[in-house]
Amino acid sequence: MIIDKSPDLPPLALIAGPTASGKSDLAVKLGQRIEAQGRKAVVINADSAQVYADLRVLSARPGEEEMGEIEHRLFGAWDGADACSAADWATAAKREIAELHAEGAVPILCGGTGLYMRTLLEGIAPVPGIKPAIREQVRALSQADARAALEIEDPEAAARLASADASRTTRALEVIRSTGRTLKDWQASKTGGIGDEIALYPLVLLPEREWLYERCDRRFAMMLEHGAIEEVETLLARNLDPALPVMRAIGVPEIAGLLQGDLSLAQAIVSGQTATRQYAKRQYTWFRNQPPESWARDDNKTIDEYDIFVSLLRRMS
Repeated sequence: MIIDKSPDLPPLALIAGPTASGKSDLAVKLGQRIEAQGRKAVVINADSAQVYADLRVLSARPGEEEMGEIEHRLFGAWDGADACSAADWATAAKREIAELHAEGAVPILCGGTGLYMRTLLEGIAPVPGIKPAIREQVRALSQADARAALEIEDPEAAARLASADASRTTRALEVIRSTGRTLKDWQASKTGGIGDEIALYPLVLLPEREWLYERCDRRFAMMLEHGAIEEVETLLARNLDPALPVMRAIGVPEIAGLLQGDLSLAQAIVSGQTATRQYAKRQYTWFRNQPPESWARDDNKTIDEYDIFVSLLRRMS
């Protein structure tokens, strides 16, 4: 991912990190500080759950009071019946960012979906659509058979991917069979990224893990008390395809199990908390290893937003 702080390029702040790490609160504080200096600031969602209108509670989408009078965009912008891919989100985010820059405003990206951010900044590989017959053939394979085929047809991908990673194994095998080129080959020629068109001011929040997991547990329990059960009940009533991202979002399967009588309330809470912690762990690992070393990191315990974004704030003054 690119980082550029050229004074000739329009600014883009980015606050990333695992769920429950305090990103939303910090984004609002930064926005308030920017607006106090006389320039408009807007928080743009970069979280794959918060894009869905159906997941207000379970995605921890900020409410009116939590927004602190700072405008927020791309929160709840997709109906759950429509899957939002990284490319879909990046297209919308680019549009919002360009509009804000034209107004002289400062966009603040905030979220925990690294793939969204990477797609926006670096672009996307121009992989052609997978031929339907090949897609059907590959998806009919067991994970063991798909893995064995990938080891023969794209050994580099097989060496890189975990043996149990079914979705990425399937994707890599589909691409090599449909296009005759490996996915890595396609990804070497990404297009459409805005990384070289903006001055990026990034921050990754990486709190101490036990602190983070305790927050995850507490927040999931609070969600159940503040409308998450009713939210999933409404979602189930829509009879959506269970493969849609909104139906697989953290908390939805667990609460669905409660509503359908497969889990007790106590079991649903434990299952939801476990799933949330596991998701936070995966995000933590991604944000610790994937962004450039030049991106600032902070544990969010003694963070001072004025210090972290001092170069951005100085530029705004």
